[in-house]
Formats: sequence, structure tokens, C-alpha cells
Amino acid sequence: MATLARLQARSKSIAQQYYYRNSVVDVFRKKENDAAVKIQSWFRGCQVRAYIRYLHRVATIIQKQWRGYLGRQQYQAIVKIQRRWRGYKIRKYCFNYYYLKEYLKAVSETNDAIRFKLSAWFNKSFHKLDQIPGIYNSPFRKDPDPWELRLQKAKPLTHRLPEVKREHSVCLSDWLACTSARSFPRSGILPPIDRKRCQGPFRDISEVLEQRYKPLEPTLRVAEPIDGLTEARAQLQKQEWARNVNDNMFLPFSSYHKNKKYVPTMHLSSKYGPDAYGTQHFRDENPKRWICNKHPVIESAVTSILIIMNTQFNDRDYDYHN
Repeated sequence: MATLARLQARSKSIAQQYYYRNSVVDVFRKKENDAAVKIQSWFRGCQVRAYIRYLHRVATIIQKQWRGYLGRQQYQAIVKIQRRWRGYKIRKYCFNYYYLKEYLKAVSETNDAIRFKLSAWFNKSFHKLDQIPGIYNSPFRKDPDPWELRLQKAKPLTHRLPEVKREHSVCLSDWLACTSARSFPRSGILPPIDRKRCQGPFRDISEVLEQRYKPLEPTLRVAEPIDGLTEARAQLQKQEWARNVNDNMFLPFSSYHKNKKYVPTMHLSSKYGPDAYGTQHFRDENPKRWICNKHPVIESAVTSILIIMNTQFNDRDYDYHN
């Protein structure tokens, strides 16, 4: 009842206060409305501009992809057209197969004809070089070229057989063999008796005899031994063995110590062991005076830690409740 009486007494002042507050609000309402509109317009402008920037960025990406696709399509079409045209041009004008075939056939026929004519001319003319040397010398020279004379006198090289050293022996058969007619050095071929040279295209007698009794010139297959490869391998093995520093076969590191007896070092085989510094403690201890089997230092340290932790927790609980 007291509250109702108090409200009835304040009813006149409440109405006045209501009208006063509304009048004060009407004064600042237009200003606040304009400020809110400005804030809304600024925010919406920022939002719209950000959205437009996003649309521009997306449109740029789409245009880039589309233009790249069109460029690649045009490039592939141009490459295809160029490939077709270049193939046609090469086949038609540069590397015409049928034209080249006809050209090579004509060249081969021309070569065969020229070879046939050259061989006929060679057989007809060059036999005179063997019968009459120097027939093709220049008629304007007083004397023939000395190099031509040297080339005519040059003979092919022959393989010289290695000299075999015979061991000294006192056997009668060896002595008879060494005194035989074949063991004595032969004299060279005697020059022919000077006589008048026969007329006609005949070679010199000394040249014919030298050609007839020329030494044998074996081929490479006959001159070389059959087991040459085996001998070369054996010689190579001998050279490698001579260059070796040690004759023991090389063994990998994993199997090097398998067959070798372990030899301990002097430090480990002696009765004096390693130093105890850093591994043993030098504190005087008497286990008989211990209370239990546990170590007293560890037990005291643990109990002290527990006591300190309990006191800290009790202090925190007391502060929290207070």
C-alpha cells in the first residue's frame, strides 16, 4: 500500500518527465538519424565495392582461362596446318622418293659405264708399265724423275723370322748337323752372265729370278699363333702378379676377423682395471648402522620432499578458503 501511495503521489511528475524526455530526444533525433544513414551508406558502399572487386577478379580469371584456351586451340590448328604443308613440300620438292630413285638409278648406270670404260682402258694401256718401265714419263724431261726409279726398285717388306739360339752340346749327331752343308751360310744369288738383252717386251732376268725365289709372305692368320689370346692373358696375369704388394687374397671387412684369434690389449689384459673416477663414490658408508635395507639418503630426501609438498598444498587451501 505504501508503494501504491508513493506512485500516486509521483503520477504528476512522471507525466512531466515523460514529455520532457521526448522533447529532448526529438532535438537530437534528426542528427542521430543522419549519422546512422551516413554510417549505413558508408558500410554498404564498402561492401558493394568489395563485391565489385571480387567480381572483377573472378571475371579476369575467367577471361584469362578462356583466352588461353582459344590461343592453344589456334596454335594447335596452325601447327597442324604447318605440319601438313611442310610434309607435302618436303615430299614434293625436297625429298621426292620416286625422283631420287630415278636419279640414283641413272647415277649407278653412269658409274657402271664409266667403270667398264676405265677397266678396258686400263687393261689396254697399263700393262706397258710392267713390261717397259718409264714409258709414261714426260717427253719434255731430259732424265726421268728419280722418285719414279726409287718406287720401281722398292720391294714389299718381308717378315723376318726370329733367330733361335741353339744350346751348346757335345753330342755327335748335333756336331754332324752343325757341320752339314745346310748349316753353312749360303752365298747370295749370282748375277746373270752378261749377255745381249732379248728384243721384245721382256722383263729383266734378275728381276724375274728375284720374283721367282722371293721368300714366303704368310698372312696374318698364318703368322700369328692360334693360342695368342691365351698367351696374352697369361702374360697379363704375370704382370698383375708382379705388381702386387701382398700375395694374400683381399677379404671384405666383415669376414676379415673370422679366422683371426682375438688378442686383447695391454690395458684390458692386465690386473689393473680402469680408473673408478666418475663411476664410483668415495663416501664413507656403514650398512650395519642402516635402519632398513633401503638407502638412508634416498629415504630422507623423499620424505622431506613429501613434507614440503604437503605444507604447500595446505597453505594454498587455507588462502583459498579465506
